[in-house]
Amino acid sequence: MNTSTGKLVLCPTPIGNLGDITLRTLDELRAADVVCAEDTRVTGKLLAHFDIEKRLERLDEATISKQADRIIQRVLAGERIAFCSDAGMPGVSDPGSRLVASAQAAGAPYEVLPGASAAATAYVASGFSDPRYYFGGFFPRKAGERKAVLEALSNLDASLVFYESPRRIADALAVIAEVFPAREVAVCRELTKRHEEVFRAMAPIVAEEFARRDAEEGVKGEIALVICPPTAAEVEDNAAAQAASAAERATELLASGEMSHKDIVAALRREFGISRNEAYALVHER
Repeated sequence: MNTSTGKLVLCPTPIGNLGDITLRTLDELRAADVVCAEDTRVTGKLLAHFDIEKRLERLDEATISKQADRIIQRVLAGERIAFCSDAGMPGVSDPGSRLVASAQAAGAPYEVLPGASAAATAYVASGFSDPRYYFGGFFPRKAGERKAVLEALSNLDASLVFYESPRRIADALAVIAEVFPAREVAVCRELTKRHEEVFRAMAPIVAEEFARRDAEEGVKGEIALVICPPTAAEVEDNAAAQAASAAERATELLASGEMSHKDIVAALRREFGISRNEAYALVHER
């Protein structure tokens, strides 16, 4: 092979509607020596639809750890390798990110093509107007972990976007309604497909609706959840709760007599993320 032509190319694929594939992606798939894919059956159908015949190799979460460096060595040897996830942007909650990291470490040429992303599509489809969003990947499976993630992000001034399985959506929404009862939630299901749906309402209402669906006929389709940013009232309540906790902690540390005032100020700043002036006031004005 010609060593000057080797390159790793991450090729985005449609998240539902095949018409959303880009011309650049089609060109790169045709030019590739081999196409690596999370699921060769899924990518095989995509290639067949566009009359592209290529050798396919499986590269998923179960194989990426052992295969990434080998793939990059093949790129350095002159092979042009395309990588496709099952749907959407490679590298977003899939093995593609490890390929890029391996390419960077080895100094191998790589290119990431722009394309469809369920996270960005869901954020826009939700209709929440905040200019920022946080993408958390797949929502945790366990209720305790879900609650911990939401509480950690409760003060973030941004919409929260997560992927979720239809089998777990009812349980996930129940936790969201518990932690954020005053926020709106949009369930974006089957985006770009024939049965696309964006169901948006207050968190308890959304949780009740999908609990009903789950019990009656089950929920189907790919799902992205979007949670609106904290309301002004929620921000005020959180600030008050944090101030009360910081004051209680300051009293506790002062009473122990084990730390200097300077060290207590530093401890309060680390623990609660408050400013030096706020921490100083809690220590010296008591």
